[in-house]
Amino acid sequence: MLRNYTTRVGQQEVTLETGRLAGLADGAVTVHCGDMVLLVTVTASDEPREGIDFLPLMVDFEERLYAAGRIPGGYIKREGRPSEEAILTGRLVDRPLRPLFDKSIRNDIQVIITALSADPEVLMDVLAILGASAALMISDIPFGGPVGAVRVGYVDGQFVFNPTVSQMEASTLDLRLAGTEDAILMVEAGAQEVPEELLVRALREGHAAIQDSIVVQRRMAEEIGKPKREMITRSPDPELLSDVTARFQDRIAEAVRTTASKEERSQALDALRDELLAGTEDDQERARSLADAFESVFQKVVRSEILEHRRPDGRDWEEIRPISAEVGLLPRAHGSGLFTRGETQVLSVVTLGTASDEQMLDTLSAEESKRYMHHYNFPPFSVGEARPLRGPGRREIGHGALAERALLPVVPSEEQFPYTMRVVSEVLSSNGSTSMASVCGSSLALMDAGVPISRPVAGIAMGLVKEGDRYAVLSDIQGMEDHLGDMDFKVAGTRDGVTALQMDIKVKGLSDEILARALEQARVGRLFILDKMAEAIAEPRPQLSPHAPRITMLKIDVSKIGTVIGPGGKTVRGIIEETGVKIDIEDDGTVLIASDDAAAAELARRRVEALVEEAQIGRIYTGKVVRTTDFGAFVEILPGTDGLVHISQLADYRAEKVEDVVHVGDEIMVMVTDIEPGTGRIRLSRQAVLEGWTTEEARERDRAISRPQGGRPRRGGDGGGGRPQGRRDRR
Repeated sequence: MLRNYTTRVGQQEVTLETGRLAGLADGAVTVHCGDMVLLVTVTASDEPREGIDFLPLMVDFEERLYAAGRIPGGYIKREGRPSEEAILTGRLVDRPLRPLFDKSIRNDIQVIITALSADPEVLMDVLAILGASAALMISDIPFGGPVGAVRVGYVDGQFVFNPTVSQMEASTLDLRLAGTEDAILMVEAGAQEVPEELLVRALREGHAAIQDSIVVQRRMAEEIGKPKREMITRSPDPELLSDVTARFQDRIAEAVRTTASKEERSQALDALRDELLAGTEDDQERARSLADAFESVFQKVVRSEILEHRRPDGRDWEEIRPISAEVGLLPRAHGSGLFTRGETQVLSVVTLGTASDEQMLDTLSAEESKRYMHHYNFPPFSVGEARPLRGPGRREIGHGALAERALLPVVPSEEQFPYTMRVVSEVLSSNGSTSMASVCGSSLALMDAGVPISRPVAGIAMGLVKEGDRYAVLSDIQGMEDHLGDMDFKVAGTRDGVTALQMDIKVKGLSDEILARALEQARVGRLFILDKMAEAIAEPRPQLSPHAPRITMLKIDVSKIGTVIGPGGKTVRGIIEETGVKIDIEDDGTVLIASDDAAAAELARRRVEALVEEAQIGRIYTGKVVRTTDFGAFVEILPGTDGLVHISQLADYRAEKVEDVVHVGDEIMVMVTDIEPGTGRIRLSRQAVLEGWTTEEARERDRAISRPQGGRPRRGGDGGGGRPQGRRDRR
């Protein structure tokens, strides 16, 4: 039966429709907002998957370019691998849903969001979260929701909830928030160096803005929701847990307290685990139960130690691990930075390119290209493992996007720095917060490359352990604290404010007091890290690497673009072949010339300038005679432009015939004496050059001459070539 439910999410009205599409899915909701339509389906397998120790939840966002009235680019002409934007949207939806499932569920659960229609003014990602939660609420899949979601912008000193695409262009904050009725579960934000106090307000008011959508979802579940099915779950046996606690709790605590490194701690804990599991090789069910019990005891011990001010590596709650920073490690790279924090180490490398190196995007977004890219690699050796190398996974893409977002506010504009920039962060060793180490390493590398970023950016990961009213906010968490804690709160920014924020919370309640403390503690830690980074490099180098391309930027009249390109690109290709440079021509008349050879770049610049130069009265040119008549000679003074030298102005004596002085192909020096308004006909004088006339003298003599006809810029045919009418091209 078709049912519609309407709710408001900030300034937008959203309709949740069910009963029309995808009737065989366990739950299906169509989300309408403006012209945007998302189909969200959820399904779960009937039987649990054997041999796994995690919740097998899959969330996919499917872009269909027909939604925007576009045909995919490329040869195949159909959607292929998900775009980076689709992967990030899938991750965004996954993060607030995952904590609300029973962790012991082993049935495959799949959420698919398909974009059926795209509204250019409606942002889809937070509405996808709303649709996924609603579909789960009316399905028979056990789920601890509902979840609401909202996007928060900050425009002209005011918060805007679920802003349009146009409003976001003027916003200094882009914050996406999802949560339940009682708590915020997930935050993802980019910002233009906003203060921490503003973020606390945005989180508080954003949480209030999702409440109506939560009420509507509860009503949907009550009126049309299916009864929830039973899913096989496993929980530790109480007697078994008690036995493992009695035998191993103190020994686990000793192993945690006395080991200094991640490797030593892992070895000590593995030895205890092996001792516990000895003799269970033929009883896999008992082995899994014992392993679960051991994990529960281990988690309890670590959390208890932290609340007693004993972190696994002996640090205080606010203490940051030892930091070192280096730059210029790679001699041929355009810029490189090595950032090490404790056992986490990241090498970031910068490559500079031209406009043609921009990444072209084929997505539902209005954004067509990117000139700043950050890529993150996490090889298996970084955690001491051996496994096959594959392409970047969802985690790698997500971490790279977070670091990219953190640095975008300080990256120079194209007008300031006409380069395409790619940063690659290689994780060499991992024990907590490699994404924030990538932010620090990338700042170092960009400054080493001479990229004029406005300020360096640093990042820090915060954690939380909360038991009842007791809690500990932890600065610079390591891997164990992330895995066993209640919050992963990543904050990046400059000395002046926050540029990126990502938060995932595992507990149900998080007060404003805890949020404010975490942000302030992160600010203090960020300033400490920036001081350490400044010891290696405090500001961008004044010069680019000698191996980076040099880009010369020119601005030409848009009407002259065809002249530079030439028929079928012949002219611009000729310049490239002659000089060996790379040339990009933009629609607004910007010409970018890139080369490692300064002399070649200068030659190419002169060639382009000569093509678009306008004749100036009083200026002397060396030109070639292209045609003679009874009354004078036509001389090409600029590519495609010629003028007439009247026979009386060809020499400093009276010439009887033009051919007595010049012939076609001769090069002579002439002065521009007049340019006729309207027609643009150009009159020239050789006599003015020979006798050294001033501009005014030349113009006065020119007026006294009887002119049967004048020169003009040539437009093909017998009169010359003019500006070639080729289409705009980028090469």
